[in-house]
Amino acid sequence: MGKKVATGMPDDEPRRLVFNKKDIQLVTQTLVTFLKNAKARCVLLVDKDGHLITKEGDSSTLDMDTLVALVAGSFAATKQMARLLGEKKSSIMFHQGEKDNIQLSLVGERTLLAVIFDEKTTLGMVRLYASQVTIKLTKLFNNIVNRGRKGPDSFDGAGPTPSPA
Repeated sequence: MGKKVATGMPDDEPRRLVFNKKDIQLVTQTLVTFLKNAKARCVLLVDKDGHLITKEGDSSTLDMDTLVALVAGSFAATKQMARLLGEKKSSIMFHQGEKDNIQLSLVGERTLLAVIFDEKTTLGMVRLYASQVTIKLTKLFNNIVNRGRKGPDSFDGAGPTPSPA
């Protein structure tokens, strides 16, 4: 069985993304490539409810539970502030610290990409590669949702062959 993640689909639609082994490999490969290109320290995928989906890079010094909860809360608060200012959509948030910085980007409708980086890279590099990776991950997540809509008895070649009935 694959890993499930909330998707924010309407109530009458499936509410979970189910990742198979190939999906997980694609996400991991995408995030590892992103880290290398952007020269970032760590990247996290977090659902908007504050649950960690996956992470890549050096996160050994981070309090992950607190960080992912704050990522989700900060993004929700920023989205509401943008709405009050008349903005229809808020998809990127940035915090600059003395040593480390964090950029949050919306991936699809329910997932956040949190990139932690330091002086080894620039905000421009992170933004460039983050915009590319969010597009790639959004397409992957949409494919997973569409695959899930086919129903549990469908076979799309991504998982094990169903046994004959």
